[in-house]
Amino acid sequence: MEKIVLIGANHAGTAAANTILDNYPENELTVFDGNNNISYLGCGTALYIGKQIDDPQSLFYSSREALAAKKAVVHMETEVKRIDFAAGEVQGLDREGKELRAAYDKLIIATGSLPIVPKIKGLDLPGVEYVKLFQDGQKIHRLLGEPDIKTVAVIGAGYIGVEIAEAVRRRGKEALLFEALDTCLSGYYDDWFSRDMDKILSGNGVILHFSELVQEIKGSGKVEAVVTDKGEYAADMVIMAIGFRPNTALGAGELETFGSGAYKVNLRQETSRKGVYAIGDCATVYSNALGSDAYIALATNAVRSGIVAGHNACGTVIESAGVQGSNGICIFGYKMVSTGLNLKAAERAGFTPLYTQYEDTQKPAFIKTDNHKVKIRIIYDRETRRVLGAQMASFQDISMGIHLFSLAIEERVTIDKLKLLDIFFLPHFNQPYNYITMAALSAK
Repeated sequence: MEKIVLIGANHAGTAAANTILDNYPENELTVFDGNNNISYLGCGTALYIGKQIDDPQSLFYSSREALAAKKAVVHMETEVKRIDFAAGEVQGLDREGKELRAAYDKLIIATGSLPIVPKIKGLDLPGVEYVKLFQDGQKIHRLLGEPDIKTVAVIGAGYIGVEIAEAVRRRGKEALLFEALDTCLSGYYDDWFSRDMDKILSGNGVILHFSELVQEIKGSGKVEAVVTDKGEYAADMVIMAIGFRPNTALGAGELETFGSGAYKVNLRQETSRKGVYAIGDCATVYSNALGSDAYIALATNAVRSGIVAGHNACGTVIESAGVQGSNGICIFGYKMVSTGLNLKAAERAGFTPLYTQYEDTQKPAFIKTDNHKVKIRIIYDRETRRVLGAQMASFQDISMGIHLFSLAIEERVTIDKLKLLDIFFLPHFNQPYNYITMAALSAK
């Protein structure tokens, strides 16, 4: 029997805990978490705020009771103050100020990420909110129900910001979306796609303030305006959605970190200290597109890393297959999915990327119902011709197609291999000369 301590019961932590408890019941697992809930699906926050789901409790898939029923010792609302790596001990304080200590043979750190807080004036004003925890979603949901909240400024046009802007509009409020870059979602998509989403947002009433840098939030006792390098705009509430940074303070000076500040781990999720693992948003992943370590904070990556760490901590050696960073978004019914690298990311990584693209309807023209246009771009390396990334968008649900490209990146498939790939045809589903085939055939 080994003593395993897990810090954090987020997606990664819950996956690690269940892996250990379900497969290695002979071990002793102690879990610490600073929150009062476990396993919150943060990806559902915007759906909850926008009243697109009925019951926010459906956003939880585990609980303290569920883990305790499997014989874990679970300390909720307990802040871990220190890890004594030399002695193999975790030290924390519960909500009553009682000191708790737990010795470990193996340690798994799942401390997740924290919202990025820019250095601008006015962040301490009432009405400035962040999006991370369930409690944050609850508060924003309640505030949007108040009649004096009429205009909401959302800062940041990445995934979270765009989703929150949609949710604000669904609540009947005016939404101002601020972004320092000149388009939304630029971390995942090329302009050919992101400009479409810009139009979707503005067409549904989101007021876009792109290429504007927020400098100050003004107000007397509460939020009253947002000041950028181009103007001042009245607002009753501000939601910060710039992004997240790895929460790695507990291992500072003790564990090797990556450029982003995340704990650097190997394919077994083990850190620079033997027997200490890091998972989820506080750790690196191996990017198959880049062929190197990266920081890609996604729930899917978190869950896989938790499973890998759980097995390795219990003596079963398995390695991560790496990731492609596959992701997707659906805003006002418009669906965009991507995997691997976009053009700018490929260039930054030192590749000489080429791309091929195509646009057509999902099904033959004689299918008159539920037949939307689809656009696809495949990015590949000029030298090796291996696929580096792909992006797809449509009002149609074309999301399953991106998995093909995720596997292609992992397996280092070339663009030429896709040209005559056996893809079935039936008018109910697709076209005989479908957009994947046509894009691949168009590659030079």
